[in-house]
Amino acid sequence: MKEIIRDNFRIFAREISIYSPLKNSFSIMINSQDIKKGTCIRMDGKLYFCIDFLHRKPGKGNTIMNVTLKDVVNGGVLEKRFNIGEKLEDVRVERRPYQYLYQEGDDYVFMNNETFEQVNIPEDQITGVKFMKEGQNVEVVTDASTETVLYAELPAKVHLEITWTEPGLKGDTATNTLKPAKVETGAEIRVPLFINEGEIVEVDTRDGSYLGRVKA
Repeated sequence: MKEIIRDNFRIFAREISIYSPLKNSFSIMINSQDIKKGTCIRMDGKLYFCIDFLHRKPGKGNTIMNVTLKDVVNGGVLEKRFNIGEKLEDVRVERRPYQYLYQEGDDYVFMNNETFEQVNIPEDQITGVKFMKEGQNVEVVTDASTETVLYAELPAKVHLEITWTEPGLKGDTATNTLKPAKVETGAEIRVPLFINEGEIVEVDTRDGSYLGRVKA
């Protein structure tokens, strides 16, 4: 009886995980239909986040999953199609609040807001880095199984001071005509003609677009 129980347990374990000697740990497997926005998977040695998905049944064929994936490292986006029931390696991630302290060579130093532990993160692993100033709070995403930092992400919207731009045109409130400007982090953006130096504006850190003037 004990042998039967042990054999059944081994079969069950194989269904939910695959042992990886390189990581010295078990990789959790999920079915393709269990993917949702925010799910992180490892595929072909790379990590991807699901940013969109769609169940689709083509005619009389089997249901398939159309998934939009974003490369964790370079931000590249790709479309992938999976059959229902296809096994994928699920990567458990943790998100923690960190504060940006200072730049050290090509790295940026952050402090965990809960443990005060400091970590260096390369520039290419920080989304929206050119809009980041000292003291800025960001979200650091790590691989929970290895505690490896995957990337750091700024809030989608930040408030920054305009440090240079051509003088605004008095009375011109049009927002469809833009002019170049620099913000306090040194990044260049485009703002409406009525914006002046010293004003605070809201910027989208994902594409650098002007969102509006922040009233004092």
